[in-house]
Amino acid sequence: MVGDKARGEMNAFQRNESKETLFTFISAGDDPPKGDFPLQKKSPKLCGSNYPLSIAFIVVNEFCERFSYYGMRAVLTLYFLSFFHWDENLSTAVYHAFSALCYFTPVIGAIMADSWLGKYKTIIYLSIVYVVGHLIKSVGAIPSLGNQAVHVVLSMVGLFLIALGTGGIKPCVSAFGGDQFEEEHTSERSKFFSIFYLSINAGSLISTFVTPVLRGDVKCFGEDCYALAFGVPAALMVLALVVFIAGSGLYRKTPPQGNVLLEVCKCIGFALKNRLKNRSPEIPKRDHWLDWASEKYSKQLIGEVKMVTRVLFLFIPLPMFWALFDQQGSRWTLQATKMNADFSLNSHSFVLQFLNPLLILVFIPIFDFGLYPLINMCKLNFTPIRKMATGMILAGLAFGLAAIIEVKINETDMPRLVPKESLIRVLNLAKNPVQVAIQDKDLFQQPVESFQNPAEYSKLILNGEQQSLHFTLQHQGLTLAFNYTVKEKSVYSLIVFEAEGSLSSRLITDLEAKPENGLAAVRFINALSQDVNLTINSKSFITVQKNYSASEYSLLERDIYNDGKCITETGEFPLELGLLDFGASYTVVITNVSGGAVETWKSEDIKANNVHMAWQLPQYLLISAGEVMFSITGLAFSYSQSPASMKSVLQAGWLLTVAVGNTFVLIVAEAAPMAQWAEFVLFTVLLFAVCIIFSIMGYFYVSVDPEDLEEKEEKRETSSRGNMIGLVTQKTKL
Repeated sequence: MVGDKARGEMNAFQRNESKETLFTFISAGDDPPKGDFPLQKKSPKLCGSNYPLSIAFIVVNEFCERFSYYGMRAVLTLYFLSFFHWDENLSTAVYHAFSALCYFTPVIGAIMADSWLGKYKTIIYLSIVYVVGHLIKSVGAIPSLGNQAVHVVLSMVGLFLIALGTGGIKPCVSAFGGDQFEEEHTSERSKFFSIFYLSINAGSLISTFVTPVLRGDVKCFGEDCYALAFGVPAALMVLALVVFIAGSGLYRKTPPQGNVLLEVCKCIGFALKNRLKNRSPEIPKRDHWLDWASEKYSKQLIGEVKMVTRVLFLFIPLPMFWALFDQQGSRWTLQATKMNADFSLNSHSFVLQFLNPLLILVFIPIFDFGLYPLINMCKLNFTPIRKMATGMILAGLAFGLAAIIEVKINETDMPRLVPKESLIRVLNLAKNPVQVAIQDKDLFQQPVESFQNPAEYSKLILNGEQQSLHFTLQHQGLTLAFNYTVKEKSVYSLIVFEAEGSLSSRLITDLEAKPENGLAAVRFINALSQDVNLTINSKSFITVQKNYSASEYSLLERDIYNDGKCITETGEFPLELGLLDFGASYTVVITNVSGGAVETWKSEDIKANNVHMAWQLPQYLLISAGEVMFSITGLAFSYSQSPASMKSVLQAGWLLTVAVGNTFVLIVAEAAPMAQWAEFVLFTVLLFAVCIIFSIMGYFYVSVDPEDLEEKEEKRETSSRGNMIGLVTQKTKL
């Protein structure tokens, strides 16, 4: 779940409008939209209450839409990795580019709703765009449909349309729900936003759990079923649109009133241009730079813009929090794929992403009805600024823990090779110890015992991109020599074996990195004098030629494989491989067939993931608690410091901080690639630094009552009218 949650003004649990921050927020204390409703008749009520029947359609619509969005996003990074085979940095960059786009497009939806179509039609039209995007995305995930270029194009077009749809309706749905209430039912309207918020969290919670299961546990087209994982959210979005249209006859629909956000931007632009054109020292100065817009805009609008800019100034450091928070769906997901996901004897994987919406539902009442009242009882002045700074600290601590876990994960990784470096080890399949020497290389000081579990890989330093090396083998008083060409940045195993009474060897290539997505890799060496056909499970069939030939690696889900078969010229025999664990690589040597069974020897080439995924739980706890303190408090604070007519502008500013945060992650992932643990440390340090800056800014910020400030602006404008004589006024066409 992302941190795009919009909150209400008062009680954070009961007045939070939604998990999404929305432009045209209407809280219980706001005035309803101006203008006449098309229908003035009383709306039908729910079960004799004061709740309009129409809100049931809006709440169900929001549940389905959020299920659709978060369900699709829960598997998006893994889709880039395993379906497109992109690397982690590119996958992360595209993920955050999509997330950022979802927070830039609400500006389009706000302008459409306020200036052109109205909320109802905007929701309908952009929901259709949303559905089309989902359908294109699902079709693009069908493996048999064209080549990878076709898949990438379809997926990117689908993601663009989804971003346009979800971002465009973001400013409209919550406010449209608020429009359904009559003026005297403000308390019911407040409770509606609580229900609205819970529906969003419920949709997010269920979808982030269900869609990864659909991807991993259901197979289609011979692999993970991404088409189904994207198709189910598409179906939910279709249902959301149908439900919303079904309630059309019950809605109260307000006509477009003009875009406040656009007016604010024009006012600021005119003030700046007018100030630059009147820089003469002979012209009297004005108390505030926005006063230079008074020739064109009303005193009320200028005063309200002043209040908004004071809060927007505090928003400047906030994108860094979102830069960390939204990495739950990218970097933290990638980290989880490199961990041990064995939560029970029968489980194969476990997705922690659904913990965030679950923890939010748990933490909000705990904080509102437990922690905050307790702090107030202790007479501690826990101001909104301090709450938000505390949220930043918690998020920074969460990333500090992520960095520590990443360091522990890296202990089982293969060493990262640089040019003119390679790795090598020895597998002695002969009956007696063997001494191995490489010309001009000080390696393998001790003899390698027969079927000895191989030690760590040894590093070879080459004199170029590739080099021919002279190997010497000593075995029972005999010395044999072999020459092999070794390439840089490659990993090798030297197999030593006996053939026709003489010692021989073979150099084979090993995996250079851990298998991705928590899969296990296994290959076979056939020491028999006859070819073998192996069946590992119902879908894996391998043929290995005789006389110590080696198969390619096969990637398998983590499981215990004791139901395999080995078919030779003499018959069919059971094959037991035991546990193939998360992220491990294995070499299985078929040594003999006797007594109706196959004798094998298994070595672990790359160690299994030994850090359990449950170690991510503390960082999820910290960042979820940080979100409650930061996001909810931030919106409530900004609303309390702005006039009612400017709440949409604050929503715009808040959404843009999320977009800028995601853009920052994109830049770091692409422009400054570094070790993952170092990147986590970098973000931790940056957030702590930003937290200090924000705390200093908050220390000098003086909270105001918007109504009192408006009265002061009125008086100040009246007293300064006499200073306007001699002003060089130039009309500026915007």
